[in-house]
Amino acid sequence: MSQPPLISVQTLGFTYPGTTVPALTDLTFQVARGEWVALVGSNGSGKSTLARILNALLVPTQGACFVDGMNCSDESLVWEIRRKLSMVFQNPENQIVTTVVEDEVAFGPENLGLPSEEIRRRVDNALEVTGLTEKASKAVYTLSGGQKQRLAIAGALAMKSDCLLLDEPTAMLDPQGRAEVLELLGRLHSLGHSIVLISHHLEEVMAADRVLVLL
Repeated sequence: MSQPPLISVQTLGFTYPGTTVPALTDLTFQVARGEWVALVGSNGSGKSTLARILNALLVPTQGACFVDGMNCSDESLVWEIRRKLSMVFQNPENQIVTTVVEDEVAFGPENLGLPSEEIRRRVDNALEVTGLTEKASKAVYTLSGGQKQRLAIAGALAMKSDCLLLDEPTAMLDPQGRAEVLELLGRLHSLGHSIVLISHHLEEVMAADRVLVLL
């Protein structure tokens, strides 16, 4: 028997307050567990709006969105949804909250109230997977743009998220930083992580299992 989808979007629509022009209209798709789905589209097609609905930052004005069976419109489930599906923003500095690399990775697990031994294990594993072990005790400001984006991903891994949702994660990076992030995403996918990647660089979506185009 096949598993239910990790993400299920059903006739989804969204219109921002104060406007009559919808940002999204009648959107339906699913993301399977372990699948890598890329979302592409022109500016204004609703990619970032969709990302914020998936992460329960916005409530759809039409249809429904479910993450692991949880309705993203249910305010009581917001934090559980964000534990299942971690969002990585275009600018990593918008989500980094501490000054030391390993403290940043530990921030989420600490807020879950986990035992110190479990936090240490998660931090060490996330730093190893993202190639930041040698930077553990360094100040965040000493990292390159690509390393900061990998740090944001490490924070999501330490939360044991089922899915990474990345909104234009390489848009502010140089070619080397972009290559580092994409190589990491490929390794995470091979390890079974679900990935939803929003990008306007067509060469970045070639590794995805599916590409969805927003018009």
